[in-house]
Amino acid sequence: MDITSAVHTLTESANTLFILIGAIMVLAMHAGFAFLEVGTVRHKNQVNALVKIMTDFGVSAVVYFFVGYYIAYGSHFMSSASELTAGNGYELVKFFFLMTFAAAIPAIVSGGIAERAKFYPMLVASGLIVALVYPFFEGMIWNGNYGCQSWLETQFGAGFHDFAGSVVVHAVGGWIALAAILLLGARNGRYRNGKVVAFAPSNIPFLALGAWILTVGWFGFNVMSAQTLDGISGLVAVNSLMAMVGGVLVSMLLGRKDPGFIHNGPLAGLVAVCAGSDLMHPVGALITGGVAGAIFVYLFEWAQDKIERLDDVLGVWPLHGVCGVWGGIAAGIFGLESFGGLGGVSLMAQLIGSLAGVVVAFVGGLVVYGLVKAVAGLRLTEEEEFNGADVSIHRIGATAIE
Repeated sequence: MDITSAVHTLTESANTLFILIGAIMVLAMHAGFAFLEVGTVRHKNQVNALVKIMTDFGVSAVVYFFVGYYIAYGSHFMSSASELTAGNGYELVKFFFLMTFAAAIPAIVSGGIAERAKFYPMLVASGLIVALVYPFFEGMIWNGNYGCQSWLETQFGAGFHDFAGSVVVHAVGGWIALAAILLLGARNGRYRNGKVVAFAPSNIPFLALGAWILTVGWFGFNVMSAQTLDGISGLVAVNSLMAMVGGVLVSMLLGRKDPGFIHNGPLAGLVAVCAGSDLMHPVGALITGGVAGAIFVYLFEWAQDKIERLDDVLGVWPLHGVCGVWGGIAAGIFGLESFGGLGGVSLMAQLIGSLAGVVVAFVGGLVVYGLVKAVAGLRLTEEEEFNGADVSIHRIGATAIE
């Protein structure tokens, strides 16, 4: 009995440490979101990018702790600390891990609405999104709420498979961002006489640093989604790697060596492989990442050139929204045994689940940002936007002028 108890305690403590490391790695990814945005926006908006990511994270942690986690999983932490420490506090660390996923939603949105959004109204919207919209869909898919997964399994032989959040996190974040971007409108001076005016990134090294931080942290995002040590799989790690490099190489070729495309290419590949990283053959993951790289390059250019209201500063709608949907569908293709995968997936279930994520996110985004716009407004004045969000909102620039 003593040996059994010791093994059980060791297993619990190992699982707690495992998911804690994952939570820390995903927490570090938020530095990646910050520097990717800092490097992409114009110099007069760099401070605002940094502050938004930090404050959005703080609000997300609080609302997800008190509201969002309960909506998604039916669990709360309003009990004594002695109860919360059961199992080495595994449930607490699991919350920490999943909260870092939830906080990625406003971090994704931040890159799309950069340079012209008010501060507090957008912060309130972030809180509503993380408290209500995101956990509603998260619970549907990852906790089987509302019978959606059971229905898919009955109809198609398998539920919607999204191992690490291609749709639950990334597509949802990207389509929520699209709603916010459309309600905000384009930055002043972005379009003249029907043609797009290029706003060059302020700092390519910062952009690249952000991409690298995100890329490294993503291996915690994907591999640690197993949530227990006995579920860890080297297949997830190598599939993440192959999708990443597929995105790099295709974005390099199609993006004509543009550093912005090259550094977003690995992120596109990683977004797409999240859903099926535990099922695919590495060659399938390579193809999935390559297709995602192509989607990002073509859709980013198309959206910027053809749709005047769609001024998506970091390209978060193609990168997260569309590549996330592709990832959900790709899991239903390359996860099949006939394509070298482990099986247990249904293409039809993947299509329906991915579409459901788009609908929940876009409608939820329109409702939340539309409500905030009606009550407080979303956009800076023309003068504030011209002066830059750094001075207008935070009263300080990114660097001192001697």
